[in-house]
Amino acid sequence: MLTDNHNRVISYLRLSVTDNCNMRCQYCMPAEGVEFSPVKELLSWEEMFLLASTFIELGIKKIRITGGEPFVRKGLMEFLQKLAGVEGLEEISITTNATLIGPHITTLKSLKIRNINVSIDSLDKNRFNDITRRDYFDTVLNNVYQLLQNDFNVKINCVVMAGHNTEDIIPFINFSNEYNVDVRFLEEMPFNGHSKNFDRLEWDHIKIMEHITNQFPKVNRLQSVAGSTSENYTIENRKGSFGIIPSFSRTFCGTCNRIRVSAKGELQTCLYTNDSVSFKKLLGGNPGMELIKQAIHAAVKSRFKDGFEAEEKTEWKKSMSLIGG
Repeated sequence: MLTDNHNRVISYLRLSVTDNCNMRCQYCMPAEGVEFSPVKELLSWEEMFLLASTFIELGIKKIRITGGEPFVRKGLMEFLQKLAGVEGLEEISITTNATLIGPHITTLKSLKIRNINVSIDSLDKNRFNDITRRDYFDTVLNNVYQLLQNDFNVKINCVVMAGHNTEDIIPFINFSNEYNVDVRFLEEMPFNGHSKNFDRLEWDHIKIMEHITNQFPKVNRLQSVAGSTSENYTIENRKGSFGIIPSFSRTFCGTCNRIRVSAKGELQTCLYTNDSVSFKKLLGGNPGMELIKQAIHAAVKSRFKDGFEAEEKTEWKKSMSLIGG
């Protein structure tokens, strides 16, 4: 069992397999993009599997595959097939922009990888294209429909941005009812590669909730799941659910059960810190399993209490794509 210095049990690993992405979302990076890492600087699939297996031995029960966009990296499906066979791992899930997932749906289903989070920030094609700076709207929506038709557990992640997509909040609530899916509204975060100034948050979790309850007053709160970053709700006489993730307000830090490893092998114990442990460098020395475990334990035992403490000691806000979603 992995326990940090604040007695929080760590059971969830977010594993980025690439920092590359085929979109240029405004809340993630500048229009010109960011400098993605050469493949030689990324963990190889073999190194990634060794590291994931070590985390599982230490008590990780859930691994979420993230990017960038995971499906842009060749070899992902072979890696997932191997990872799915590791004893002790209870769940593999994926966060994707759903542009490239279509041809892999059947294989994912056979591997029992059924929990898919899709990042889509507008149900309006023009707003979608404006936010992502790409024209993939029809592809994304078609792949979402395919996932639903194949009985995947689909969650829609929508980053709420003043001046861009606040008018999409209610349409997403209606979408959740029509398709019986879960929609999660995320506060915007400053990890945009300095694509814009981020002095304050206009649409926080409180304002998002007020906007929804003004339209749907009969909202019922669902029981919290251990380690969840979202507060989840249903609306009376409607299917699906919605949740709000206070990712900038950081009200969930006290129960945080997750850590993340970037595609370059950097273990980061909090989203709001740049402090990391380089497993790429460590694995290059062919260490034994025990040395890897010692490095993991040392990092976990020096976690910040919360994202605010971590942010105090962090000056540079990376692109979300480079951090790992």
